[in-house]
Formats: sequence, C-alpha cells, structure tokens
Amino acid sequence: MKTPKTLRVLSLLITVLLVPGPASAAAGIAGETVTPPPAKAPALEDYGLQIKSGEALYRPDPVLPDLSRFTREAIESRLAGRPDQEPSVTVERIGDVSALGDFVDEGRAREWVIRQFSHPQAILVNSGKVTLEDVYRQVDDARYMERVGDGTYIVRLPLVVRHGATLVIRDQTLRLSEERGAFFANDGWLFVIDSKILGWREQANGPATFRKKTDFRPFFVGWGGSETFILGTTMASLGYHQSKSYGFAIAQYSDFDNARLQRSAPHAWVVESTFEDLYYGFYCYEAKDVAVVNNVYRDNIVYGIDPHDYSEGLIIAGNEVYGTREKHGIIISRQVNNSWIIGNRSYNNGLSGIVLDRQSRNNVVANNVSFDNHGDGIGLYESPDNLLWGNRLMNNLRNGIRVRNSTNVDLYHNVAVLNGTWGIYGQLKDLSATDRNFKEDFYDYEVSMAVVGGELASNASGPISSDNPEYIALYNVGMRFPRSDAGIHFEGVLGHFQTQIFDALLNQDQAVFIKPSASVTGKVTQVEN
Repeated sequence: MKTPKTLRVLSLLITVLLVPGPASAAAGIAGETVTPPPAKAPALEDYGLQIKSGEALYRPDPVLPDLSRFTREAIESRLAGRPDQEPSVTVERIGDVSALGDFVDEGRAREWVIRQFSHPQAILVNSGKVTLEDVYRQVDDARYMERVGDGTYIVRLPLVVRHGATLVIRDQTLRLSEERGAFFANDGWLFVIDSKILGWREQANGPATFRKKTDFRPFFVGWGGSETFILGTTMASLGYHQSKSYGFAIAQYSDFDNARLQRSAPHAWVVESTFEDLYYGFYCYEAKDVAVVNNVYRDNIVYGIDPHDYSEGLIIAGNEVYGTREKHGIIISRQVNNSWIIGNRSYNNGLSGIVLDRQSRNNVVANNVSFDNHGDGIGLYESPDNLLWGNRLMNNLRNGIRVRNSTNVDLYHNVAVLNGTWGIYGQLKDLSATDRNFKEDFYDYEVSMAVVGGELASNASGPISSDNPEYIALYNVGMRFPRSDAGIHFEGVLGHFQTQIFDALLNQDQAVFIKPSASVTGKVTQVEN
C-alpha cells in the first residue's frame, strides 16, 4: 500500500507532466594545446550571505521566436519563387566538383573507386528546376539510376545539386545504394516534400541499418550557400563516422575552399519530418538561422540533434527526441550562440536529454520536457550566460540540471523532480588531464547561477547543491517531498547557511545571495527592501 508521502510525490509528478510552464516561455584547431591550471575555489569561511527583496532577481519572460512561420505554405511559397528553367542533368567525374571536394581529398576517393569499379563519377543537377523524374530520364542508365517502383528510385552514384540549381523531390522515395557508395549533396536549392530518403542495402533489398561506426553508409550534406527544405519526409539509415558524412548535415565549406567560393552560411528548414537510424540525426557546422521544428528523432546512434561549431540563430523547437543509443538527445557544442531550444521532448536517451557545451552562450532553453534519460535532464558544460526557463526534468538517472564550469546562468521556473541525484547541481571540474584543446575550447573554473521559482522535489540527493560558486542566488524555490528521512538538507556552502536560507525563503519571502566577499565574510547581512 502506498504511503501518503508517496501519493503526494505521484500527485506532484502528474501535475508537472500535465501543467505547462509560464505561458510566454515556451575537432581541434592547429596549434599548441595549452593546459591551464584551475583557479583555486574559495573556502567556506570566505563566503557571506545577503538577504534582499526578490525584486532584485526579477527578469521578464524571454522573447521567443514566432514558430507559426515554419509552415507548409511558407515552404511551397519559396519553391514557387524558384525560376522555371529547363532541367540539365549530367553524369561526370567527381574531381572538379566543389560539393564533392571533402570526399575526394586525403585519400577518401578510394572509397568510391572501389565501389564504382572505375574513376569515380557523380550525377550532377546542373541547372533549372529539376524533378527526380527529370534526373532519371536524363541519366538514362540503369547502372547509375533505376526506377524500381511507382515513385521509387535507386541511385548508385553520388547525387549533387549544383550551385544555382533546384531539385524537387515530392511524394517519392529515393534509395541511396550503400554498396555503390551513393550519397546526396546539396550545393544549391533542395526541396524534399512528403518523401523518403533511405540508405539502401541492395544485397539485402532493405535499409542500410547501422552495423558499426566505420562502415560506410549513404548520407546527406547541404553546403555553404545552399538552401535546404525538408517537409513531411522520412530520412533513415544514413551516416557513419567520417567528417560531414554523419547522416544529415548542414555545413559551411572549409576556410580554404570558401576563400575561393565565397559562400554564405548554409541555411535549412527541417519541418514535420522523421529521422531514424542516422549516425547523427541532425548536424550543422557554421550554419545560421536554421530551423528544426516539430520533427521526430528516434533511435539514432550518437546524437539526435547536434548543432556544432560557430552556428548561430538556430531554432530547435517542438521536436520529439528519444532512443538515442550512445549520447545526448539534443546538444549544441562549441560556440553555438544566440539560439533557442524550446518546447522539445527529449527522453530515454543514452546520456542527457539536452546539453549546452563548449562556450555556447546567450541561448534560451525554455519549456522543454526531459525525462527518463541516462544522464542529466539538462546539462550546461563550460557554457556561461544562458537562460533556462520553465523546463521540466523528471526521473533522469543523474541530475535534473547540471551547471559545470559555467557562470551567469539563470534558472527560472524550472521543475526538477524524482531525479537520481540533485535537482540542480553546480559543479567545478578540472579538465586539465583531458585531451581537450584549451586554445579552442577554453573555459573558466567557476560556477555562478540564479535560481528563481519552480520546484525541486523528491530528488535522491536533495534539491540543490553547488561546489564553491562565484555566486548563487535563490528566491521562491519550492523544495518539497525530500526522499531522505533527514528531510531537506544542503551540502557545502549552502549547507553552511542552511538555517538562514530557509528562514529567508520560507519565513521572510526574501531572496538570498551567497558569494565570497570581504564585506560580508562570515556574516548574514539583511538588506532593506
């Protein structure tokens, strides 16, 4: 029979799942690797506590992007705006095609020599507004492309949309032959609507399901200057462990190539589509203003959604991400800035639900639900100046929210319940013994955060803990239903001021600020409202 305490916790969990948050929130560079020693963290006796009005921590609801513009009608309008020109498709050697340069350099061409039994060739969509049927008719060679059913085609060469050309795939299935080394590169405009793009194993007459990371599988990449629109489409069984060959990738050209090509950042809308059994469900590099909205990412291998390296202005919204085998459901890493991760559901992933990593700054993570993950609900690693607003983190194996080596993090109106360690954990971690390139992936050995509103309930280790923070501020934080018989308790600097914290939060309805300061060392300072 369940105890009253257990029933209260279950009731709270049901409330968390059903009640929405605040209404308006919805590899290394060349050069020497420098290993900086971590700064010395302040000792407990160096800290003081101030009590102030909660108004000192007020901040308005975040301004979130308008998602209503990412519609079928908007994509069809962009397609209609492309010029109707005669289609031109050829089969040519791949050596001088810019969109294929990454795949013939550094010995990678050998992959296609072996698979094509000749000097590598590709199908090139050169110009015009081209359909898949146009490609088939102009190639006119079953060795390279074959129609295997009504609206179903198999391609046995790399397929490239050249700069300025437009390819439209609508209500069709495109199979990319694994045995023959087929893949899909967009250097122009691509519209894939209500279709399927599949890695295909011809010998088995079925999908090229994942075996091991070094085994070639077909993939898609959209290059600098390209425009890619994916709508209502399934992409499956793509990608392996090679640069820009991860499954679905949107990537700028290298600095060397772009000095010649002068391409703008790549752009994409990925809307209402499904991605499964991809090595990376989504990857981007130096992309801007990409929208990944209302998709399903399921059972992908390493990551579900992985924007990377110097991408900016991204919108990752309304996606369902689950079953990622090895690592995180959603991760942004290496200076992915000024972006939004909002309204996603990320669960049952190999590590964490959502991660911000390697100096990703000025991002808003709002109204997401992250649960049943084998790591944290949300993790911030070496990523300062971010806002987490109105997220719900439940039953994750580790922490609800982990803030590691990250400063000026605002945690507002988040709910973390039934997690395996802390509701919120501020962590200092010395990374000097790792193989990290500190020239590129620098970090500060500091943690600071403001925690306002929300609920930290029934987490196994307690509601909140922080290794020696630069500062920590708390106001109006619910901390009900402790799992420990000892009740709600803190450790470290929070434990040092536990009585004063509870008195200020619960009895005075005030905010507390804890930081090392000569003016407040060893004192509790009451600041007038």
